[in-house]
Amino acid sequence: MTLGFDPLSQLDRFAASVFDSPRAPKRMPVDLYRDGDRYVLHADMPGVDPGSIDVDVDGGQLSIRAQRTMGGQESVRWFTRERESGSFLRQFALGDGVDLDGISASYDNGVLSVIIPVSDRAKPRRIRVESSDQGQRIDA
Repeated sequence: MTLGFDPLSQLDRFAASVFDSPRAPKRMPVDLYRDGDRYVLHADMPGVDPGSIDVDVDGGQLSIRAQRTMGGQESVRWFTRERESGSFLRQFALGDGVDLDGISASYDNGVLSVIIPVSDRAKPRRIRVESSDQGQRIDA
């Protein structure tokens, strides 16, 4: 079977060879949103060995690292290879309004979920306003 020449795929391969270093961390798509009193981060990491996933907080920075290997395929003849292997890294700056000690993570069906609780001091709260007029209290 002979595959035809596709100039766009050749250009794509050339661009990848110029702009992607084999040693550079690979891309890891994420969704991040706030759900009530917590932030939820979902990172797509299909095929990643759960034992290679490392989630850590250093100061105000959350780092997610993982490794995907594609072993045992040295003798095959590749026609296309789009699934990335290697090291994956994403880093996020955390603000002062999160509970660093309450962060948790789980990995299920190729998706890493990180739950980042909002700290108590960052949650909205009611302030009691007292009035000196006739000892009345006003709840605001």
